[in-house]
Amino acid sequence: MDTDEIRKLCALEDRHWWYAARRAVLRREVAAFARARGGAGRALDVGAAGGGNTRVLGALGWTATALEHDAPAAEVARHRRQTVARADAVHLPVASGTVDLVVAMDVLEHLDDDRAAMVEWVRVLAPGGRLLVTVPADPSLWSAHDVAVGHRRRYVAVELRALAVAAGAAVLDIRSWNVALRPAIAWRRRASTGSDLDHVPAPLNLALRAVVEAERLVPALQRRPGVTLVLVAEPAR
Repeated sequence: MDTDEIRKLCALEDRHWWYAARRAVLRREVAAFARARGGAGRALDVGAAGGGNTRVLGALGWTATALEHDAPAAEVARHRRQTVARADAVHLPVASGTVDLVVAMDVLEHLDDDRAAMVEWVRVLAPGGRLLVTVPADPSLWSAHDVAVGHRRRYVAVELRALAVAAGAAVLDIRSWNVALRPAIAWRRRASTGSDLDHVPAPLNLALRAVVEAERLVPALQRRPGVTLVLVAEPAR
């Protein structure tokens, strides 16, 4: 993703429906993991951009580091009082087996070597640690938006699972997200000429967020095709 798109993301993420709904997914998943393990621990937010997700981790009690390669985005995260490490997502400045939670939300699709990245993320996880990854789903949804934001690929579930297993992870779940809005998003992107990262009027923004967040009330939707895939994994025993 180029610097202009990252700056746009940082400016939008606090209020935009898509980022807000994605943070809700992160909040639920990470809070449940903390309860299951008896408390929070050390977390790494890979490709953190301006640190929006890192703030969620911190609010839930995790000792979280925002890892970001882009200098302007890292500066935004620092301005938001997050702990920041400048580094490449494929070469983490972290010792093996020392992190309880690795979060990489919409990062893998930007990387030339997604296999090496997945290996690295699993490498730093402590025994019983958790990996939470989101990626754009379904190559048939490829559009000018993907080009504008620097995507290298979109994924199908079987491919994402194989990538995690080959990296040494045990997959706990792969599910879809943003299912209900998939037809509208597919229609819009057929005619798109650039990124979807843009201001949305407040009433529409609220309505779109409500639709996406309501999906958790209908678990069967998570097994249907969506716009995003959510991977939950741990180090293989």
